[in-house]
Amino acid sequence: QVELVESGGGLVQAGGSLKLSCKFSGRTFSNYGMGWFRQAPGNEREFVGAIAWNDDITRYADSVKGRFTISRDNAKETVWLQMNSLKPEDTAVYYCAARNDIRVVMNDRLYDYWGQGTQVTVSS
Repeated sequence: QVELVESGGGLVQAGGSLKLSCKFSGRTFSNYGMGWFRQAPGNEREFVGAIAWNDDITRYADSVKGRFTISRDNAKETVWLQMNSLKPEDTAVYYCAARNDIRVVMNDRLYDYWGQGTQVTVSS
């Protein structure tokens, strides 16, 4: 069974940065594509970004492109989401997800495992 544990959320002022971490355990990490999603109160969960198994292929939502960066280290079984130039509209609970597929996957319904989420709050 795969377990995902996110950390790194918090309160930051607009224009600031945060780096979220997601620690993977339970299976072979390099067999899994990883994604980050977020959900704000009253909104549906939305795609933020995703990374293929080998760190070479990433995809981002238009709303975060150029500001957020996903990376992974297969030896550490960890994926990160570096968030720069944060805006109040980035406020949400952020979730990492894993899919037993080496490719980039952007559809949340295709992911097999989810973390518990970490709150990110950006003040104006």
